[in-house]
Amino acid sequence: MPSRLSPLAPFRHQIFRTIWIASLASNFGGLVQAVGAAWMMTTLSKSADIIALVQASTTLPIMLFSLVSGALADNFDRRRIMLTAQSFMLVVSVALTVCAWMGVLTPWSLLLFTFLIGCGTALNNPAWQASVGDMVPREDLPGAVALNSMGFNITRSVGPAIGGAIVAAAGAAAAFAVNALSYFALIFALTRWQRDEALPTLPRESLGRAISAGLRYVAMSPNILKVLLRSFVFGLSASAILALLPLVARDLVAGGPLTYGILLGAFGVGAIGGALLSARLRERMSSEMIVRIAFAVFAVSSIITAMSTNGALTSVALLGSGAGWVLALSLFNTTVQLSTPRWVVGRALSLYQTTTFGGMAFGSWIWGLTAENYGAEFALLCSAFLMVVGAAIGFALSLPQFESLNLDPLNSFSEPLLKLDLKPRSGPIVVMIDYDIADEDVSTFLTVMAERRRIRIRDGAGQWALMRDLEKPNVWTETYHVPTWVEYVRHNQRRTQADAAIGEQLLALHRGATAPYVHRMIERQTILPYDYERYKQQMDMH
Repeated sequence: MPSRLSPLAPFRHQIFRTIWIASLASNFGGLVQAVGAAWMMTTLSKSADIIALVQASTTLPIMLFSLVSGALADNFDRRRIMLTAQSFMLVVSVALTVCAWMGVLTPWSLLLFTFLIGCGTALNNPAWQASVGDMVPREDLPGAVALNSMGFNITRSVGPAIGGAIVAAAGAAAAFAVNALSYFALIFALTRWQRDEALPTLPRESLGRAISAGLRYVAMSPNILKVLLRSFVFGLSASAILALLPLVARDLVAGGPLTYGILLGAFGVGAIGGALLSARLRERMSSEMIVRIAFAVFAVSSIITAMSTNGALTSVALLGSGAGWVLALSLFNTTVQLSTPRWVVGRALSLYQTTTFGGMAFGSWIWGLTAENYGAEFALLCSAFLMVVGAAIGFALSLPQFESLNLDPLNSFSEPLLKLDLKPRSGPIVVMIDYDIADEDVSTFLTVMAERRRIRIRDGAGQWALMRDLEKPNVWTETYHVPTWVEYVRHNQRRTQADAAIGEQLLALHRGATAPYVHRMIERQTILPYDYERYKQQMDMH
């Protein structure tokens, strides 16, 4: 099946193709701006840790605000969120250009502007990455994620070199102006995208509850937790090369802004190669093996970069680190998306970004301090050692293969006919389900129930418990709480096709003549008889 192996298959979908092309212009401008900011900082400050903070100031907002952005992406129109983010970054970039042109930038004001641009990126990224699954079918999702990485790195291969030339010829202000202009293509493409979005049947979750649901889902998903750990270690160690590359260009290979742009371009060319190879590698190797190779290649690249004083040799080493960067990060991203249903994918991706970019921000600071005190060479060698540790972690916590689970909604739940007039906010609701289990099936039943517990809590249930009747030992009762009736409905609507297997196993183990009986109850406070009339009056007033 050639189309399955083709890395370009997602381009068959027009909306993905249009926004991907528009993103090239935006990414190009962003990289030109990054070169201008990094090189301007070397002229404003001689401190290695302040220079490294340019990288950290861009990635720190992604760590701080991505979870909120993910909750917004799952509860609001993703296209509008992206338009808001792009417009905000346009305004900030124009202000940065004006300040640079007037010569009023200081090291801390430059960091403030890059931080604000990072805030726009933090708002944009979860909505954009979650939207990829809306643009292409599931089978094309791994290729689409790799193409997004490739698109960014196509611009990385030429953008930094051009950015270096712009800075050398016209100054950093010109680079900032190019970035401001680059937002218009993507804003225009987003305004023309007409999403087919189903109308919600339930009220939106509050921001706090949405964030809590995202954290709970990820905490109860072992495959995603493995990705978060590995991505943090990768971001922590891999950030050394990008954070210290201005120092590598200036001190180790004795170059200028053009040299810095060429070195970044070599990293980008390697990343394009990694994206083009990713589909073939996924067919021939396990996810864990690809990640280990990415860690190992990056470690070798860091060692060569630390030891080399020749720009050409350093550029060759950076080809490998670029390929490792894309292979690891695109695989992490795809694993999260394929392990997450659509209702929570924005929040899961935001947590992935939080750990990855948190590692990058922390790493940029750590490697900057290390370079300040011991030199860039020592910092790069330390990052290479940490890369080896990151590869070794895989022997204990290996990544899963891409899941073939069907995470589409099960859509088997229908609201029961109730004898009480409940409001959506009525609650708390207590649910009890009775099972009749033979003695010889108890061990199997408990194993299946352990998985049922994980799914219940993952989807919003609380106070889950399993009880056995002392007078009828064959009767087992599963019980859990949800805060309101609408949350009970939401809990059941979150069940996926893949979760249906657990319900089928429980039905097969149940020995009763009818299906397991479900008790749905609402908690009420105990009221003494003489207080009942006063209680009724208070309720009537409300």
